[in-house]
Amino acid sequence: MIPLVLISLTLAVLYWFPIRRWYRRWGATAADLTRKIPGDAGIVDPTYSTTLAVTVDARPEHIWPWLVQMGYQRGGLYSYDWLDRLFGFLDRPSANCILPQFQRLEVGDEIPIGRGGGFPVKAMEANRSLVLGGESDGQFAWVWQFGLYPIEKDRTRLVSRNSARVQKTVSSWLFMRVLEPAAFIMTRRMLIGLKDRAEGLAARERARSIRAA
Repeated sequence: MIPLVLISLTLAVLYWFPIRRWYRRWGATAADLTRKIPGDAGIVDPTYSTTLAVTVDARPEHIWPWLVQMGYQRGGLYSYDWLDRLFGFLDRPSANCILPQFQRLEVGDEIPIGRGGGFPVKAMEANRSLVLGGESDGQFAWVWQFGLYPIEKDRTRLVSRNSARVQKTVSSWLFMRVLEPAAFIMTRRMLIGLKDRAEGLAARERARSIRAA
């Protein structure tokens, strides 16, 4: 019995400290963690916050169209499509091309998601930042935001920050413990999906420029 308790305690400590710390900061540098993104003021003293980031070998304007068109019956979420479709968030694979009909997005719009409420657009600046957020009966508030930061002529840091404020109850605590790793898995894959698509778009533009020269 004692060895089993020690093993369980060791696994719990390993998860709570190095593993949980790693996936809540995946890909993020010290600069990414301290960046101020417009939606940061949306939630004061969040009970949950995570910052994930990736370097994209493309300019912000190659990333932005994919963000603008995401959503149900739009461009998708660029994550694990089979999981998003299984749980009813999407009805088709994520797009691999720019969809002109979904390139108009404004503050006050709601990015549709197949199951549950959509993602209300709280703030945005083209090629710079997109802030999504919502609140439910004052019991739960969340902000999901993307920041695009050029680091070289043709490279960009793409930062995703998720913050939430939930009730300090046992059920809320347990809910967040389940949500955290699931959100990490899907968000990480989304960032990689955005990176691949943006780099592909940049490569196609370079190829067209070479052919036209």
